Amino acid sequence: MKKSVEKSESIFRRVVKSVSTYIPQIEKPVKKLTLTEKFVWCGIALFIYLIMGQIPLYGVTDDPAFDFLAFARIIFAAQQGTLLELGIGPIVTAGLLMQLLKGSELIKLNFKNPDDRALFTSATKIVTIIVITAEGALYGASVYGGLVAQPEFVAIVIAQLIGASLIVMLLDELVQKGWGLGSGLSLFIMAGVAQGIWWAVFSPIPAPDGGSVGVIPFIIESAMDGNLQEALFRTGQLPSIFSLIITVLVIASLVYIQGIHIDIPIVSTKYRGFKAVYPIKLLYTSVIPVILASALTANAIFMGQMLWANYNPQNSDPLFNWIAQYNPEDPQSPTGGILYYMTPPRSLEATAQDPLRAIVYIVFLTSIVTVFGKLWVELGGLSPKSAAKNLLDADVQVPGFRRAEGSVETLLNRYIPQVTIIGGVTIGLLASTSDVLNVFGTGIGVLLMVDIVVNYHNLLVREHVEIHMPKLAALIGKK
Repeated sequence: MKKSVEKSESIFRRVVKSVSTYIPQIEKPVKKLTLTEKFVWCGIALFIYLIMGQIPLYGVTDDPAFDFLAFARIIFAAQQGTLLELGIGPIVTAGLLMQLLKGSELIKLNFKNPDDRALFTSATKIVTIIVITAEGALYGASVYGGLVAQPEFVAIVIAQLIGASLIVMLLDELVQKGWGLGSGLSLFIMAGVAQGIWWAVFSPIPAPDGGSVGVIPFIIESAMDGNLQEALFRTGQLPSIFSLIITVLVIASLVYIQGIHIDIPIVSTKYRGFKAVYPIKLLYTSVIPVILASALTANAIFMGQMLWANYNPQNSDPLFNWIAQYNPEDPQSPTGGILYYMTPPRSLEATAQDPLRAIVYIVFLTSIVTVFGKLWVELGGLSPKSAAKNLLDADVQVPGFRRAEGSVETLLNRYIPQVTIIGGVTIGLLASTSDVLNVFGTGIGVLLMVDIVVNYHNLLVREHVEIHMPKLAALIGKK
């Protein structure tokens, strides 16, 4: 059995090394770039991404009857009918898949070894290209197959989807390889959510109720007409003063929650006198469980839409109606069935009409976020055992505890399981309630944006430490 595992690992390494030689790579900068230069490269990557989101797919003569990825547009930073139809979806899917393989130790690599780290990066890129190709082909053929001028244009649409996703992959790699700051994917998500919020606040485009879409222009228009109370609540999921206040409160709550953590004191075994803390955040798993839960929901809705469109377009099948029902004249979101309760009402008006839907959605999303949080702790390498091993590998120990994996694991076991559940329930309630109350950028989108902004703030702090106190930065880096 052991020989079989070793043989499989050897084959895996040979295949990855041989295939990676044919995959385009973004080289790391020869010298360390200044902070200003990194900002410029981030701006270039973001500019290209935003431009791609404005270029329509060539050969498509009409828009799809409904948006199959509407529920996941914010998460995937995607734009329907453009080169960014798939957004970062395939890249995120491949990345999560590789993290699960790594966390479950189905791929055994020593990440202290630079060669193994490079091997994992290459394997991730190979899997990403496979996922991009599969999703581009399936989505292009199924969604746009009947919306092209000529049959051969289907292949052209598929090529555009695949090619655009490969460009996005390279843009993300450009930022991560040291040309920019942080992750390109995070940058794209943050920009997409911020764009949605900006649009909801300032857009002057006319809305169905006769005013502007943006809440600020609408407040000005209402005040000039002497009907300011109209701006407090609006129908049709339009931005209002109420939704603006809720958005601000949600962002403030998320920023506050990001700062809640339990600090475990640690000392270095290599540098005498060096003391620090190991923080266990309330959001211990970050926003990964929300992404997983949203991806699961989006895929379920996507499959439900596809099946409904092909087998029950008039809601005439009683059995299928238990799964999903749609309005044939406006099939954007489910109007009945299980999928109906898996999507938020997204307005006080819709919530008042069907409060049970809002309650079920909040309970559903909170539950699966909590479950995915528990699973991610085990599969993502965040369990007490893995954390204890990482601490000891970093040449630190907890004062008052033996420098042994079992001893440190016992200590961490007091906090990590409880924090995971409490954090999962907290973030699930915030995300689901925000969606129901129709915050700008969606609840899940705002959640992702705040998490990304906080991470960028921490990253900028480290960059400034490296510039002004390089010796301290080197010490922290070795810890």
